[in-house]
Amino acid sequence: MRNYQQVVEQLRTEPKTWLLTGVAGFIGSNLLQTLLGLNQRVVGIDNFATGHRHNLESVRSSVDPIFWSNFRFSNVDITDLDKLRTAVDSADIVLHQAALGSVPRSINDPLTTHQANVDGFVNMMLVAKERGIRRFVYASSSSVYGDEPNLPKVEAKLGRLLSPYAASKLINELYADQFHQHYGIESVGLRYFNVFGPRQDPKGAYAAVVPRWIATLLDGHVATIYGDGSTSRDFCFIDNVIQANILAATCEDPRAFGSAFNIAAGASTTLLELYHLMTSHIISSGRGSTYEITAPVHEPFRAGDIQHSLADISKAREILGYSPTHSVEAGLGETIDWYRR
Repeated sequence: MRNYQQVVEQLRTEPKTWLLTGVAGFIGSNLLQTLLGLNQRVVGIDNFATGHRHNLESVRSSVDPIFWSNFRFSNVDITDLDKLRTAVDSADIVLHQAALGSVPRSINDPLTTHQANVDGFVNMMLVAKERGIRRFVYASSSSVYGDEPNLPKVEAKLGRLLSPYAASKLINELYADQFHQHYGIESVGLRYFNVFGPRQDPKGAYAAVVPRWIATLLDGHVATIYGDGSTSRDFCFIDNVIQANILAATCEDPRAFGSAFNIAAGASTTLLELYHLMTSHIISSGRGSTYEITAPVHEPFRAGDIQHSLADISKAREILGYSPTHSVEAGLGETIDWYRR
């Protein structure tokens, strides 16, 4: 079993060049901060469709100026293949995080989701092939399990897909396998399960539940639960996802290539449990502030959402050496404190 800390220390002494798409987004900016802190060279790509310049400024203020000088940014849309080719010179590793998330968004606008998530994905793989970049780590999603009823979710068992977003992520996995088979690209897919943490955008119609609720509760407003609150998710703190990306990028086990892995905490939390964990931390760590916590309101279950989700992470443990460091409770504490600051 590989040790993550040993991998990190090796990177410090043997820096690599990383091509990171979606660098101004929630996950991308956190990956950027970690990589720069390890004295890595990073080429970042974003078109600010869902990412934010203030995320990059936040990273800049968090790292040593010497490390920041190792970062080069290009404002490029991954659906524009010609500009993408111009922006990308060479790199050792691709971390492909750029995508349009959200199940409801994909149902409302399937074409835009397809263009960003499928056309953009194939463009990135083509550029990696042309530039001789062999390692290609990409963000997939737990949505590919669709209506598969069994828990926990294991990588080999998929159900009927429930949204265009889920379809786009499964197509990514199929293309990644083809580029591995025919062109030798060492592709590794990471099926994220409900990632949360600092810098996640709480605004907009497609905001994820954790940042949306935190912002709502800290502002003294009423949170909304879709369904009766028994819906469950495997919420995964951002530090676990960063670990998974670095392990996937450096893994030498050939079983990893052309494959996909569940990346989660390996624990199930209902929405009502999440709400109570969140409100308890806000109240207990208020430091003299008074927060009026009101009971949530309930609205109908949303189309395209699955009822329950829980990951079997044994494959990622065995092949990648993945071992999550943060539980939901620990991650929520750090996240809420960040939003309060």
